[in-house]
Amino acid sequence: MVRQETLTVRRQVHGGNGEVYMYGVLTPEEMMGHGTMYSRVVLPPGSSIGYHTHVGNTEPYYILRGKGIFTGPDGEKVEVKAGDVCLIACGQSHGIENAGQDELEMMALILNEA
Repeated sequence: MVRQETLTVRRQVHGGNGEVYMYGVLTPEEMMGHGTMYSRVVLPPGSSIGYHTHVGNTEPYYILRGKGIFTGPDGEKVEVKAGDVCLIACGQSHGIENAGQDELEMMALILNEA
């Protein structure tokens, strides 16, 4: 089967700013119980995904293009760019913001704890 990604526009994700464009790659059903989200995510300039905690799952980010500020589990803010992987363990918290002039694009994958 071949199909197109699905677009969902969300506002103030986890208390963040602005809009977030989520291009769904796999549905939870297609992930066969291994996870709940696999999406290409685009944050316009000034948008963010608020700091939130993952309970029973993890969500790595893979930055495709643009620059952003990743807030890790200890609250430390780190500048991220294309090629960076942001890791978060189950039970930890994280967030990300686009502080640049261009869109921040990344892949996000929510995997269930084994």
